[in-house]
Parts: sequence; structure tokens; C-alpha cells
Amino acid sequence: MKFYKNNFFLKDLKDFFSFLILYFHSRTYFFFRYFEKFKDFLVTGLRFRRGAYVKPFLHTFLSILFILGFALAPLFQENLPKEGPARGGAVLGQTSSALTTQVSVKPRDSLVTYIVSPGDTLSSIAKKFDVSLDTIRWQNNLKTVDEIKPGQELQIPPVTGIVHKVKRGETVYSIAEKYKVDPQGIVNWPFNTFTNDETFALAVGQQLIVPDGVMPEEKPWEQPVFVARKTPSAGAVSASGAFVWPTSGTITQFFRWYHPAIDIANRDAPDILAADAGRVIVAGWPDNVGYGNRVMIDHGNGFVTLYAHLSRIYVSVGQTVKKGDQLGKMGTTGRSTGIHLHFEIHKNGIAQDPLSFLK
Repeated sequence: MKFYKNNFFLKDLKDFFSFLILYFHSRTYFFFRYFEKFKDFLVTGLRFRRGAYVKPFLHTFLSILFILGFALAPLFQENLPKEGPARGGAVLGQTSSALTTQVSVKPRDSLVTYIVSPGDTLSSIAKKFDVSLDTIRWQNNLKTVDEIKPGQELQIPPVTGIVHKVKRGETVYSIAEKYKVDPQGIVNWPFNTFTNDETFALAVGQQLIVPDGVMPEEKPWEQPVFVARKTPSAGAVSASGAFVWPTSGTITQFFRWYHPAIDIANRDAPDILAADAGRVIVAGWPDNVGYGNRVMIDHGNGFVTLYAHLSRIYVSVGQTVKKGDQLGKMGTTGRSTGIHLHFEIHKNGIAQDPLSFLK
């Protein structure tokens, strides 16, 4: 009796699934049959009079999409973060939570608004944004370091220096002289724009970032450090990993994310020397822009050095040089505003701060 009941159950189960498959098959068949009829009707209509109705159909379809988007936009807008100056020590345009402020790693290209929170000091704010005290002081017309208070809005420049609004008759060179910087620093800031990239012409009223600029007739709270070294003499035949100064002069620009090098300026245009022994892999001006005349040396130990803006080059590709050998003469070729050396050190393809290696 039990065996009979089990067979009866299996038979019913088999009949059920057979019916289910037949049902879905028939429904699917009818769906696609009517779909094909509708498609044929639509295509016939669009082909009528050689496609005269294609354009009205597309316009109508896009209009419907636009109306739907316009109608649904408020629903999505409610879920977006509100804009405006951030409170409690947060930064406009940066993501924050109730516990911590998550500062974006994306480079800033302009001023941001910061609202002072309890416990903030001018030093802590400067450290948070990696700018100097004077940068915040000059931008916000502060008289003392204790002048800030909770709830106060501060404008924070993207880099240590000055934010300048260009006036009629001003040039990169006159602005650089006004703020006691090398004009090359203004040109190298990647978000500064020019009406003419060849002459670095400016538009009246545009906002210009002057990295490392110093406000005229005001004594900085933080004194900038500029380093000058003597030219080394010739040295080792093989690479040692210890670099010597490639030239003498004044450091006018330091290593930053947008300027992976140091610039050494000298009006006397001295010779440029190899910082370490190695093999020349670039010598010339292959792209006719940017670095201008340059030399690149592979030191065979993961290090590569680059010497740019040279007026003359004394070596050729494939040549082996010793530490201190003459590579060329300091100049101002390429994207340059004056005589200087642009010097880079790369380790395994990653740019390094040359001041961490120079001896």
C-alpha cells in the first residue's frame, strides 16, 4: 500500500512539472508573437515615406525621458549631501562623518572655506592643509595667531603662498617680483592658466596662485629656507647611490606633488654635472616642449636622474659618465621663465625629493 502511494505522488509531481513547462512555453510563445507583430508595425511606420517619421519618433521618445527625469529629480535630490561651508572643523567639498573629517587626497586647485571648530589653532589648521601660517594669515587679513575663534570662516589657499587677482598691465614677471618668488614657480603651478602659453600672458581679473609668495612690506611669521651649494668636483666611476649637487645656485622651487623636482637658479649659467655615475639614456629635446633640452642618466641601481632646461648639451645617448662629469650648460629652454636647472631623482620609476639624497 505504501509503495502504491509513493508511485501515485511521483506521478502527480511529474504531471505538475510537465504542465508547468507547457504553460510557460505557451505564454512565452504568445508574448514574443505579439512582440514581433508590434515591432513589425512600428518598423513599417518608421519606414513609411522613406523614414519621414523616424525623427519625430526619436524626439518624442527623448521628450518623454526628459519629462520623467525632471519629475523624478526632486526625489534623488533629497538624498544628495547638502552644500555649503562645513561645520565643526570640516571642509567645504570634502566628505565628513560624525566622528572624523576625511580629507580628500585629490589635489586642490582653488580656495576652500574652512569653519573653525573648538580647539582649532592657526598652526593645527595650517598643518591640516599643508600650508604655512602666513598663507592663512595673508588670505584672511589676520593680525595675530590668536585672532581665530570657533565658527569663524577662513579661506584656505591650495598651496603655501599668495592668491593674487591680476590687474591691468601685470605680467608673470612683475607679479613674481612683487611677491619675491621666481616666475617659474607661478608657471609650474598646474592650475594657473594663461591667454598665451608661449609668453605666459595673463587676463585681467583672473585669479593667480603664487606658490611661496610673500606679502610685500610684511615680515613673515615663518621664515622660508633657501639652500645654495657649491658645485662638486668629479668623483666615482660607478654609481654609488650617493648623489652630489649637480650645480651651484639658489633653490627657487622645492619638491611638491605638482613639481617632482627642485629648481636651482644661477644667472651665471654654470655647467651641469652628473649627480652620480651612469649611462646617458636621453640627451636632447625629443618632444620640443616641456623640459626643453634635457639629459637623463640611468645609474643602474634603480635610480634615474633628469637635468632639464639646458642651453647646451655635452653628452650623447649611450655614453657612460662619471660622478661630476659635465653634462651641459644651465639654460632656459622649454617651459621656462629664466635660467635654472630642473633636477629630478626617480627610484624604480617613482619621483623622490632630491633634497633627501643630495650630499
